[in-house]
Amino acid sequence: MNRENRITWINRLLLPVLNVLTAFAVTAVVFWLIDVNPLEAAEILLYGAFGYEEGIGYTIYYTTNFIFTGLAVAVAFHAGLFNIGGEGQAYIGGLGAGLAIFMLDPTLGAWLFIPASIIGALLFGALWALIPAYLQAYRGSHIVITTIMFNFLAASLMVYLMVHVLREMGQMTPQSELFPTNAWMPFVHDVAAGMGYSIEASPLNLSVLLALVCAVAVWFFLWQTRWGYAIRATGKNSTAAVYGGIKPKRVIIVAMCISGALAGLVSINELVGYQHRLVMDFHLGYGFGGIAVALMGRNHPVGIIVAALLFGTLYQGGAELAFEMSGVSRDIVVVMQGLVILFCGALEYMYRPWLIRTLAPVTQQTSAAGVTV
Repeated sequence: MNRENRITWINRLLLPVLNVLTAFAVTAVVFWLIDVNPLEAAEILLYGAFGYEEGIGYTIYYTTNFIFTGLAVAVAFHAGLFNIGGEGQAYIGGLGAGLAIFMLDPTLGAWLFIPASIIGALLFGALWALIPAYLQAYRGSHIVITTIMFNFLAASLMVYLMVHVLREMGQMTPQSELFPTNAWMPFVHDVAAGMGYSIEASPLNLSVLLALVCAVAVWFFLWQTRWGYAIRATGKNSTAAVYGGIKPKRVIIVAMCISGALAGLVSINELVGYQHRLVMDFHLGYGFGGIAVALMGRNHPVGIIVAALLFGTLYQGGAELAFEMSGVSRDIVVVMQGLVILFCGALEYMYRPWLIRTLAPVTQQTSAAGVTV
């Protein structure tokens, strides 16, 4: 393997692995400081995530949400944009999915309800991302600031709608009435039962297949289409992209709308697949978690699926950990997420010089060929 290939593997595989292991090592120190045995905690966490069928279902259910938001962040990253608005875009996407269902005749079949809810989630998520994208492209507003602001605007809008407009009649809880049963995304355990297999019930539904389809679609779009090339070229160097005939302003709009649409699909898994009604705060944690997932996955769909599975494991295993250990709260998951973001983001290249010196050193032959690090 030549030196360039070694550096590629260092950047794509070894660095993320070492960064994640470092985050876990620091987490172990945190456990030790709060008088919790790290090995025992790890055993409980892994059992909660993969030790029984219901736990596995919950793990994959959480993973599905992180795939959507990880893909959303990655598409924006490739355009040179840092979309921190996944929380708001997912929230408003839920509004779109719910309105699409409520606007249709309740007697219609799932073949119409489910595609309509998916389209509603995509459309509303994209429209919520469109405004920050326009402000960035044509008014010079920073995308980080505007997307953060729009998270709060989405939360305020949904509070008003859920309390004053969409709340179920005769109920004090800010939630809508149930969706028609033929609008529900099928549960995996129900599908398995129909095929003669018995699986423990869990929130896992067929939205996981939608997430995998989106991962393939994002890969194809970014690396196999002209628009994908334009997005990646703009993210690398927007000035050079202009000389190649690419219009960065248009790319910003397209990339952010796709990003917002993908984030909006969280609502399909959460609302159409599990809650079966519009509820408050179903999106919390997934938008910001998607940032860490994209960073860990190097903004590639395959890496994002693997990173999303890790975060799904932390979510489900963390719940089991909080239940089994009195000295641990579920907030430990937030700590672990923060450490992953720290080492995969801010300290992303901490190990890179050492790895290159060790595994891909500059030799006299490569120096003579003009290869640079």
